[in-house]
Amino acid sequence: MSNRSTRRRFLRTSAATGLGITLMPSVSWGRVLGSNERLNLAVIGTGGMGTSHTKSLVGRRDADNVDVIRVCDVYRRRLNDANRIIGGDDSSVTMEYQEILDDPDVDAVVIATPDHWHVKIAIEAMESGKDVYVEKPLSHTIPQALACRDAVHRTGRILQVGPQGTSDPRYWAAREAISNGRIGKPVWSQGAYCRNSRGGQFNWPIHPDAGPSNDRNADGYVWWDRWLGHEHDLAPKIDWNADHFFRFRKYFAYNGGLATDLLYHKLSPLLLAISGHQGEYPTRVVSSGGKYLEKDERDIPDTFMMMADYPSEHTVVLNSVMTNDDTWPTVIRGQYGTMNFDSDLTIKEQAVWSEEFRKANPQVAADSTEEVLKPGQAMATIDHESRRDHMGNFLDGVRNGDRLACDVDLGCSVMVAIKMGVEAYRQNCVMNWNPETKEMYRS
Repeated sequence: MSNRSTRRRFLRTSAATGLGITLMPSVSWGRVLGSNERLNLAVIGTGGMGTSHTKSLVGRRDADNVDVIRVCDVYRRRLNDANRIIGGDDSSVTMEYQEILDDPDVDAVVIATPDHWHVKIAIEAMESGKDVYVEKPLSHTIPQALACRDAVHRTGRILQVGPQGTSDPRYWAAREAISNGRIGKPVWSQGAYCRNSRGGQFNWPIHPDAGPSNDRNADGYVWWDRWLGHEHDLAPKIDWNADHFFRFRKYFAYNGGLATDLLYHKLSPLLLAISGHQGEYPTRVVSSGGKYLEKDERDIPDTFMMMADYPSEHTVVLNSVMTNDDTWPTVIRGQYGTMNFDSDLTIKEQAVWSEEFRKANPQVAADSTEEVLKPGQAMATIDHESRRDHMGNFLDGVRNGDRLACDVDLGCSVMVAIKMGVEAYRQNCVMNWNPETKEMYRS
């Protein structure tokens, strides 16, 4: 830890002790930022997404007046690589994330660890006075998601969840259009995220020299027990397994596979548009799929489909296939019209409800005559204003209190539906949601 950080903490503690105040460890040490003061960030988890965030934040250092001052990872090679990206020294790196949370010079953290660690670090960061950008999905389990939601409301900290699609201005415009009745009541929607590959999805490269038996300062050292988190019941304790470490998305012990990695991206903006910024919790979820082609060590399916029913009476259909990259368009269907998310946001009327559609979209009738525009032919393009990118939205939320694209309420409701889909598949059942006990149950 840097001498500057240590000295600031010593002075703060000494002053409090002199006044007869007992400070809770690390609680509410958030730095009060002036509008022109640099925002100091730390990245916890410097694998693929963590490194991408680190490079991006360094690249926007001047434009957004931010600085990545610390990085943390349990794999020495990734940690050293990230430190070179930020131009740091020995005091900038740590394998112990708590050192970052204890550092009063860090204002906010970006959490890009595997899913099973997201919420534990996020809650402790907020209790340490830090704001949080956490990669999607919000959590690994439903209880974790609910605990994170409650912690945000308790601490008053800023927390942005990482599905970038929620910062797409088309979905904000879609929310306004749906609220204004421009397609009638939404009845069902669809989204998909499909890929294809020769090597098998999530079969990322394995470094042959990596493992826990190396010297702690060697490039190949991995703090395996910490990565597992078994002492906190985050994952089962197992012997070193390179496939689990480098290819964790293949295993249900650490994530939900296609559902949590890919379909979380699709459901988040759909729910934003249909149900609003608070999201909505499903009533029931069903799933199907299987390991049809990728029959290696993985326990996640290569084909996954789910349907979620919502109490506001609409159904979302989601599909993720890793063995064929032909995909569905993103569509929201209402009683009066259908909304498509192409390069533009467009709506098209249903012929049998053309009168209601045109009444809700008067500019369509103004542009044409009834003789030319037959029922079922009317279309409209919905204008949308440009918006900040997802990380920029987070930075503006920290500095100015701007509304977040995916705050914890939306992120939690999406997590509940996605996890219900995962468990419906794994347990071969229908999963239901009890809004009173806030638990899922099978039927």
